[in-house]
Amino acid sequence: MSEISSIDLVELTNNIKAWGTALGFQQVGISDIDLHQHEAHLKEWLDNGYHGDMAFMESHGMKRARPDELVPGTLRVISVRMNYLPPDASFAEHLKKPEIGYISRYALGRDYHKVLRKRLKQLGEKITASLAHTQYRPFVDSAPVLEHAIAEKAGIGWTGKHSLTLNKEAGSWFFLGELFINLPLPVDSPIEEGCGSCTACLTICPTNAIVAPYKVDARRCISYLTIESDKDIPEALRPMMGNRIYGCDDCQLVCPWNRFADVTSEEDFHPRQVLHGQSLNALFSWSEEAFLRNTEGSPIRRIGFEKWQRNIAVALGNAPYSEESILLLKERRGCVSDLVDRHIDWALEQQQEKQQATDVKNRQQARLIRVIEKGLPRDA
Repeated sequence: MSEISSIDLVELTNNIKAWGTALGFQQVGISDIDLHQHEAHLKEWLDNGYHGDMAFMESHGMKRARPDELVPGTLRVISVRMNYLPPDASFAEHLKKPEIGYISRYALGRDYHKVLRKRLKQLGEKITASLAHTQYRPFVDSAPVLEHAIAEKAGIGWTGKHSLTLNKEAGSWFFLGELFINLPLPVDSPIEEGCGSCTACLTICPTNAIVAPYKVDARRCISYLTIESDKDIPEALRPMMGNRIYGCDDCQLVCPWNRFADVTSEEDFHPRQVLHGQSLNALFSWSEEAFLRNTEGSPIRRIGFEKWQRNIAVALGNAPYSEESILLLKERRGCVSDLVDRHIDWALEQQQEKQQATDVKNRQQARLIRVIEKGLPRDA
C-alpha cells in the first residue's frame, strides 16, 4: 500500500486512540498477530473437553490463535475495552435473596455485541477516512478470536486466574472488542501480571469450574450451563447454582481488583427494571411473548424461552419452600417442552422435601409448646 509510506503511523496510532476514546471506549491498545504461544494452552483446553458442547470452539481449530488466517491480510489488532458496571448493581443483595432471579450484570442492559460493534465500525470508518485503502473487520465475541490473549498483548490488562482480563485501574467489569486491520501500526507492550498468590476466584466458584489457575471447565461453569448448554443441567450441579438464572459473577465479585472498577457512563448498560431484582415467580410466569418483549435488544434473548424457563425452574427448586412456587411450577408443566418439564419435576421434588422438613419442624415446635404449657419437663 503506497499510501502507508506517506503517512506517519505513530501519529495515526495516536489519532486512533483519541477517536476510540471519543467513541466511548475507556482504553484502546494495539497488538501484533503472533499468538503462537497460546496455541498449546488452547489445544490442551480443547483436548480436555473443557469447551463442553460448544462445537464452534473446536471446529475452528487453531484459527483462533492465527488472526491472519481468520482475516487474510491482517497485520494488527486494535483491542478496546468498555466499562459496563451499572450504578445500581445490587450484587450481594440479590444473591442473598434466593427468591430473586440473579442475572449477570453484563446482561441487564442492551446487548453489548451491538453497542461495541457499532462503535468499532465507526472507528474503522474514521481510519479509512484518513487512509482510503485501509481494510478492517470488527469482532465482538462473535468469531474465533482469542480476545483475552489479544487484550493482554495490547496492554489492556492481564489474563486473571479466572481466565478474564484484569486491569489495575478498572478490574474486570468491561467488555472487549477487536478491530482486525491491515496496517503495520506501532504496537503496545503487555502490562505486568497482578494476581500474585491470590486464589479467591478459584475458591469462590460455586461449581468449582476453575479447575486450576487459568483453566475453566465450561461444563461446570454456571454461565455455560445457563447460556450455552442446550441440554439438561446436571442434577449434581443444580443445587450449587442457587438463584443464578443467567450467568454468574462470583469470580469477579470476589476479585480484589474490582474495588477499583468504575461505574459505566453508558446508559445502554444500565439495568432494565423488568429484569433487575425481579422475583423468580414473576419471571417464571412470563409467556413466550412476554419473554421476547422484555428481552428485546438484550443478550438474554438469544438463549430462547425454553432455556429461560429451564434455568428459572432450577432456581425455584433451590428457593425456600413456597406454596405459590409449587402451584406455579405445576401450572407451567407441559407448557413448553420435555426439557423444561424435567427441570420442573426436579424443582417440585426439592420443594416437596422442603415442605416435609418444614412440617417436621412445625410438629416439633408444636410438641415443645404443648410440653411447656403443661409444665412438664421438656424431655417428657
